[in-house]
Amino acid sequence: MIIESEAEMLRFGEEFAKSLVFPAVIQLIGDVGAGKTTFTRGLAKGLGVSEPVTSPSFVISKRYAGKKVDLIHYDFYRLDDPGIMAEDLADSLSEENAVVVVEWGGDVEGLLPEKCKRIEIKLLEDGSREILL
Repeated sequence: MIIESEAEMLRFGEEFAKSLVFPAVIQLIGDVGAGKTTFTRGLAKGLGVSEPVTSPSFVISKRYAGKKVDLIHYDFYRLDDPGIMAEDLADSLSEENAVVVVEWGGDVEGLLPEKCKRIEIKLLEDGSREILL
């Protein structure tokens, strides 16, 4: 799938939220600026989150209350060893009423459940994004 704009990425995230069965875990793969947080903002809207969603790259994780489930957003980009967050992540993964989104989670991939949804976002030369599910 090709995404041409930020608005399309937001819509994709919002529509993706409608397909989820809770609890849900989503691993986002992509370079800096690929659109991972933009996708998550759309996802949050689809989950009924009313507060602004921002990248948790400096605080590592953020929790947002949705209408039916919470959104827990991790970004391990700035950690030399994401494993130090393994216990916190494991706690979040055990929550029944949550959607957990993990960015830059390659080092903790072994902790993610088998039913984890994996979305790869590739930034193309023309500025569009290719989505691989």
